[in-house]
Order: sequence, then C-alpha cells, then structure tokens
Amino acid sequence: MIEPHLWLAFASACFVVGVIPGPGVASILGFAFSSGRRTALAGVAGMAVGNTVAMTLSLLGAGAILATSAWAFTALKWVGAAYLIVIGTLAIARSGRVGDVSATPRRAVSPRAAFMTNIAVGTFHPKTILFFVAFAAPFIRPDRPFLPQAALLIATFTAIAATTDTLYALAASRASGWLSDPRARVWTQRAGGGAVIGAGVAMAALQR
Repeated sequence: MIEPHLWLAFASACFVVGVIPGPGVASILGFAFSSGRRTALAGVAGMAVGNTVAMTLSLLGAGAILATSAWAFTALKWVGAAYLIVIGTLAIARSGRVGDVSATPRRAVSPRAAFMTNIAVGTFHPKTILFFVAFAAPFIRPDRPFLPQAALLIATFTAIAATTDTLYALAASRASGWLSDPRARVWTQRAGGGAVIGAGVAMAALQR
C-alpha cells in the first residue's frame, strides 16, 4: 500500500482541488439554487460516481489517449458542455414568469435528473482524467501491487471531493431557502439554470 506520509500529501492536494470551484461545483450550486437541497445532494452523489468513473478510465489508459489526441479531448469536452447547457436552459424555461406570483411551485430539476447529469459531468470532464493521470502517477509505487494503490487513490479523491461538494450544496441550498418569495423563487431558479449553463460554457472553454 501507499506510505502514510505520501497518502497525506495526496489527500491534502485533493482537498485543495476540491475547494476550487469548477464545472462540477457550478452545476451543484445551480441545482441547489434552482431545485433545493435534495436535488443538490443528488448532484453531489452523481458527481462522486462520475469522478470514480473518470479516474478509473484514466488509470486504464484513457488519460494517455486524451493527452495525445486533440480530437478525443475536444469531443469529450463538447459532449459534457452540451449536456450541461441543455439542462441549464431547461431549468430556466421551467422557472416561469416573474409576474406570476402564485404559490404554485414550479417544476424543478428532479434529484434523479441531477444525479444522472453530474455522472455525465464527472465522466466527460477531460481535465479530471488528465489531472488524475498526471498527479496520481507519482504516488503509485511500481514495486507494489497496482490495484490496491489505485483503489486507495480513487477512494481518497472521491471522498474528499464529495465532502467539499456537499458543503457547497448545503450552503447554497440554505441561501436559496431564505428566498421564499415567489418572485425570488423564479429568480433563484433562473440563477441556478444560469450557473449550470455557465458550467457548460466553462467546460467548452477548456484547453489542453
């Protein structure tokens, strides 16, 4: 297995990466503002699954392909970006009109949709795959069994990222809960949809 001091160094770096907002955090914030805590936490769970898939793929060799193939990198980032932009646009479309102040709740993004969306965000985020290939490799000892070391690194990154994502989700959902006025709900849903679209635009702007 990995020595404790190396694991602590890796975990510390993962925490730094986790607290820096990226497309994943932006989508979670968007779900929190537009649809509430339950949906945001479902997005956190989906992001954890997506991160696990992306990191597993990176260790299986997909990272090397993305690092050398501009076409593969571009295709992957546009798939993820397009998916986010569509979800954000739908959230805005469902927010209703500001002039409609009825107490009837608007259709929001479902937890299931947020979960599936963020699986795609995590899986189709090429930077995550490339980061894990470049960053995790020095922590793997070639003279020790590969799979236990890889599993520990994947579990560490996923757990720490899920923790920081959860903190973002809880903070954003609490802030959105203070806005109980119907007009405010419309704008929070629109802001949430805009955040998800912004995450898609950020992903589209990724450069190798």
